Amino acid sequence: MPRSKPAPVPDSPAADAAAAAGLGTEAPVTDTRTRLLQAAAAEFIDHGYAHTDTNRIARRAGFAPQTFYRWYRDKVHVFVEVHRAWEEAEWAMLEALFTQHAEGTQIAEACVEGHRSFLLFRRHLRQLAVEHPLVRAARAETRRRQLAELRRWNPALDDEEAAALLVQFERLCDALAEGEFADLGLSGSGAMRALARVIEELRPRPEAQRGASTPGSS
Repeated sequence: MPRSKPAPVPDSPAADAAAAAGLGTEAPVTDTRTRLLQAAAAEFIDHGYAHTDTNRIARRAGFAPQTFYRWYRDKVHVFVEVHRAWEEAEWAMLEALFTQHAEGTQIAEACVEGHRSFLLFRRHLRQLAVEHPLVRAARAETRRRQLAELRRWNPALDDEEAAALLVQFERLCDALAEGEFADLGLSGSGAMRALARVIEELRPRPEAQRGASTPGSS
């Protein structure tokens, strides 16, 4: 089954972030766990969670099937690890673009591109978060880490505001990547502008950046 959407173009922020995490690629590495993680990500991108298994993941990584279980308990546990690596890559991309003073619209486009490249994976994440307690708990834990980062970026945000912005960011990225606005006969430009506004609310404030650069600051 082919990928739902093309991979990010080379040198794009989304491509750089995914490559940094080793996701969606099968670049040569020697670490067994990393090779399995990369292979699992590639399987989930190509086939989704339901249409692959641990044997296929192990073979894609170049190992015998039993090797998988020396590193991961089962398919859902490696899915959780892929999710965490993907979210960390996306957050690293966001921080890098903020550091470069990229405009909100540019950041929005890069984020939607990243979600589009992992479209099938994101679909199954949303489904499994409803159906599987482990995935739901893992997603919540990821969001708690992101909330802590948002408080560092923008101390004026409380948890309720930050969580609302975070969910809006996720939902708009997924909806734009899925073409939900095109289903309504719309270009999605209004949604992209709304996403850019959310991103501006997430953008680190100057006082937070000064604090982060102060020697001895925590």
